[in-house]
Amino acid sequence: MTAPALRANLLRSLPLLRARPSAVLPRLTSRSYSSAPSESDKTYGGPYTYLSVSEPRPGVGQVTLSRPKALNALCTPLIKELNTALRHLDRAPQIGSIVLTGSAKAFAAGADIKEMAPLTFSEAYTTSFIESWSELVTAIKKPILAAVSGYALGGGCELALMCDLIYCTSTATFGQPEIKLGTVPGAGGSQRLTRAVGKSKAMELILTGKFFSGEEAERWGVAARTFESHEKLMEGTLETAQTIAGYSRVAVMAAKEVVNKSQDLALRDGVEYERRVFHSLFGSEDQKIGMKAFAEKQKPEWAHK
Repeated sequence: MTAPALRANLLRSLPLLRARPSAVLPRLTSRSYSSAPSESDKTYGGPYTYLSVSEPRPGVGQVTLSRPKALNALCTPLIKELNTALRHLDRAPQIGSIVLTGSAKAFAAGADIKEMAPLTFSEAYTTSFIESWSELVTAIKKPILAAVSGYALGGGCELALMCDLIYCTSTATFGQPEIKLGTVPGAGGSQRLTRAVGKSKAMELILTGKFFSGEEAERWGVAARTFESHEKLMEGTLETAQTIAGYSRVAVMAAKEVVNKSQDLALRDGVEYERRVFHSLFGSEDQKIGMKAFAEKQKPEWAHK
């Protein structure tokens, strides 16, 4: 089947959205989008074609996916830019937390089917296709907050699940519809979604390709909070990101590390790992600063050391 026919077949097969019974997923195109590079783009590894980088709050870096004609569909060039931007933000001493978002209409509507359709097994296997999509999980030490509005489907849902926490609008649309393309999630969806919602619910969602709403995402533990609108979503996400950025960088990175280890280790091993990290922080300047400030009822001035 040709790539255009495969894409058309997917669109015909997608179910109606619950929140808008008369609406179907808009047609995706493969055309790229570019804008004039901002100063922040240049500071953080740009200029970029498929995203922009900004500092909307003190200590907060924001990466905004920007392929509007394709509803932010994920492609290899976009992922390369995303990894570059995240690495620069991770190394920036003035940044304490990172927000990853899209538009009001789409966080990311999926992977670019036109790029995937022609691949053979040997090409996908020998080039480790899609492996680089998980770099933000393994390489970025600062917390990443996903602000999800609109569509987060397939690779877009997986990208959100890679982040450290998810905020979304109540009408956001999540899903892993790969089964409708004759394949399965390839960027961690079957693993991270199962850990979030449990085996039975994950089986239902992945085997049927059913969508789920932002409200359901919060109820099932996929998302931490929901908001009524895109504007309130961004305000709430940036507020949380700024709060996190106001704490010791050393403690924040350690907190992210120990929580993430809970997904990999048995309980006893996880508790021992947590205790070792807890002990290690007594060697940091910020632990002394924080406890001294608490005892003296003062606001701590973190050294981030």
